[in-house]
Amino acid sequence: MTKKVVKKEEETYLFKRENGLPTLSESKEKKMNAFCEEYKAFLDHGKTERECVREAIRLAEKAGFVPFEADKKYAPGDKVYVSNRGKALVLAVIGEEGCRNGVAIAAAHIDSPRLDLKPIPLYESNDMAFLKTHYYGGIKKYQWTAIPLTMHGTVVCKDGRVVNLCVGEKEGDEQFCVTDLLPHLSQEQSAKTLGKAIEAENMNILCGSSPISGEKGEEMYKQKVMQILHDRYGICEEDLMSAEIEFVPAFHAVDIGFDRSMIGSYGHDDRVCAYPALQALLHSKTPRRTAIVVLADKEEIGSVGNTGLDSQFLNYFVEDLADAEGLKARHVLSKSQCLSADVTAAFDPSYASAYDVQNACLINRGVGVMKYTGARGKSGSSEASAEFTAKVRQLFDDNDVQWQMGELGRVDLGGGGTVALYVAGLNVDVIDIGVPVLSMHAPFEVVSKYDVYMTYKACKAFFAD
Repeated sequence: MTKKVVKKEEETYLFKRENGLPTLSESKEKKMNAFCEEYKAFLDHGKTERECVREAIRLAEKAGFVPFEADKKYAPGDKVYVSNRGKALVLAVIGEEGCRNGVAIAAAHIDSPRLDLKPIPLYESNDMAFLKTHYYGGIKKYQWTAIPLTMHGTVVCKDGRVVNLCVGEKEGDEQFCVTDLLPHLSQEQSAKTLGKAIEAENMNILCGSSPISGEKGEEMYKQKVMQILHDRYGICEEDLMSAEIEFVPAFHAVDIGFDRSMIGSYGHDDRVCAYPALQALLHSKTPRRTAIVVLADKEEIGSVGNTGLDSQFLNYFVEDLADAEGLKARHVLSKSQCLSADVTAAFDPSYASAYDVQNACLINRGVGVMKYTGARGKSGSSEASAEFTAKVRQLFDDNDVQWQMGELGRVDLGGGGTVALYVAGLNVDVIDIGVPVLSMHAPFEVVSKYDVYMTYKACKAFFAD
């Protein structure tokens, strides 16, 4: 699944899939490791969708990108971007042919599973202060207890003042956690299924245990927390109602294994595809057709809202490009092609029964290609056509991109969705490609450096086609 078919008599036209690391040259390994070090830094700087947008804009402006103006005419090689409410981003390099023969789109998402605060989160109980949460995306709730958490978010006050929060990431910062029950008292908890052992309403973040000084009365512990927040940020409890505050794992991106061949981090899904797509565009010379990267929000909860790809913000951007060239957006989109850059499940031999190993992606076999997603009877799927799938295979082979084909788990067990169906809804040819991930959606996920680099090469080849 990772090499061209070699038509030798002894191989009888069979298809081989091989680990790419043994054949990796020293120079290519050096490039791969340098790319992954930069990716690790991106992960640490972008633990939320807003932070990812800010970091992506910083990198883009450094590479010569400027804010897009809808009424301006652009020339081949011009580099532009549009921020959608600070939570999603579209970037483009104008091609030699402009949009008349369609555009090349790489679409990824930058939101990840996490714990969001409820609108009225702060309370105290038994001399401790807590914050109530509402989990975001598909998580195993037990994985989020008894690990260090950091607080990120944006508070917008009634007077319009905006306060960006980031607590716990710097050396010496305070951190937070959701507590768990000690083994000595957890007999009843242990008898429950994994899905019910931790109740969502009990996933409360421990944030304080000392009362406000010099006063007496009720809610002294709660008041102490708000005093700190007010002194530090000038906010009061009511401001939390209009805030977007997320708690994420405190872990930083690190190398995994004695051989340092893997990366462990929070948020690989889907920043491990967003970053290679972004870098492929930033490194692109003037392409034949206009190249676009869209970094979307809200994929983990269905791509909903005006910053998710079920909205029209990508369509509107293409429409503006088309209008500037005297074209109709629907004609441009109908000729366009898209790599839906999202992760897939990596085969885990410790849980082999959950997979069909013949149709699973393995680490170090290169970028994963999924012809279709969905669940069980391909429900909710966007399935790439035979023609487009064959074109992508040939493109990768011609550009020394190692790839593999796979599905997300056993047919009646697994499945999942990506942004592909929303882009396909614009009448665009779409296929899913991305990095295989171990422990997907856990607070700490693992990927292969080789697969990350091959995903970058895949996006770069696609834009250059």
